[in-house]
Amino acid sequence: MNVSVLAGMVSTCLFAVSYLPMLLKALHTRDLDSYSLGYLALSNVANAVHSVYVFSLPLGPIWLLHFFYVVASALLLIWYLRFRSGPAGHPAPQQAQRS
Repeated sequence: MNVSVLAGMVSTCLFAVSYLPMLLKALHTRDLDSYSLGYLALSNVANAVHSVYVFSLPLGPIWLLHFFYVVASALLLIWYLRFRSGPAGHPAPQQAQRS
């Protein structure tokens, strides 16, 4: 194993671990107000386009990192739509705030 592959493996683990708290918080709180639908949709489109490049490369750490980003972006988009949408895709009504 050469240094560049080792660096790729370490950075892949670090990037994945850095995303986990965000994903876990979004799952547990169902609070995705800090995200916009445009951002999440564009991230998923970008990942789909970037897949063409990544899959042309030899199998390596970049494949794992890209797969993680694809799954994370897709989950955030799905959760955003699921947790924020009411019937027929209309925004869910906001709960009244208590004083």
